[in-house]
Amino acid sequence: MQFAISIPQHVADGAFDPAAMRGYLARAEQLGFASAWTQEQVLGTIPHLGPVETLTYAAACTERMRLGCAVFITSLHSPVHLAKSLSTLDQLSLGRLEVGIGTGGRNRMFSAFGVDPDSFVARFNEGLRLMRALWTEPEVNFSGRFWQLQGAAMEPKPYQKPAPRVWFGGSHPAALGRAVRHGDGFFGAGSSSTEQFAKQVQIVRAELADQGRDPATFPIAKRVYIAVDDDGERARERMRAALGRLYGFFGLGDMTPVSVWGTPDACARGLRDVAGAGAELILLNPLFDDAEQMERLAAEVVPQLS
Repeated sequence: MQFAISIPQHVADGAFDPAAMRGYLARAEQLGFASAWTQEQVLGTIPHLGPVETLTYAAACTERMRLGCAVFITSLHSPVHLAKSLSTLDQLSLGRLEVGIGTGGRNRMFSAFGVDPDSFVARFNEGLRLMRALWTEPEVNFSGRFWQLQGAAMEPKPYQKPAPRVWFGGSHPAALGRAVRHGDGFFGAGSSSTEQFAKQVQIVRAELADQGRDPATFPIAKRVYIAVDDDGERARERMRAALGRLYGFFGLGDMTPVSVWGTPDACARGLRDVAGAGAELILLNPLFDDAEQMERLAAEVVPQLS
């Protein structure tokens, strides 16, 4: 079992504190977290720093922790530009990059990205093939539905050979099958409950068996929204409010059932359930008081699961 920590990205205009971010990242590494992760949100009312830029900053502030995004909505990206950015980031971090990708589903403003909503899955599949070609082939000749390259090259390649690990997000059975066919690991969403995640893991494991893939080479992870507090009811209320800000736009109601909250013992029980559902890497994602929460999780919760 490994534990990761989220990188704070909710920063209001003019409120970024470089020293606080450097301190947070250095402390996360000192506390022994295996990796630190961002998310991607391009449009929205919540101020949200971009993942590539934030990870680049994190790479300069750390030496050992792996760094990732779960997930890039790659169907909305130019795969050529994204491949270049991620290859550069992998070089700057000396091979510490983890890449999470997902289609993002249909609830996106595709018109803002020049994407036909009826083609986003096809763009996702083709875009991944093109990124991997750019990462691994000295000369790329690519004839796709959306992108065509003749005699193209991209240098430098990623520091990691042949390329960074690609985690797949998603929850629909078709997405889980796609993860096993084309991905290097599965990353469960923070918006999925432990029970939903357990069912997703069952599908992933069945797909691994059907496709003859070794489960030992296909890691499974989950993001967990978490709040530790000696007052369990206060933790629940703060989590409810925080998740409401994140997901209120979707009209999903009370989202606290997808999260883990309460006393250190209660949080440890919740995380033990996530591990029991199949998570080999748990990404701890506080939604407020990031530095304080990280300290308490590392000192009072994680040791109970070792």
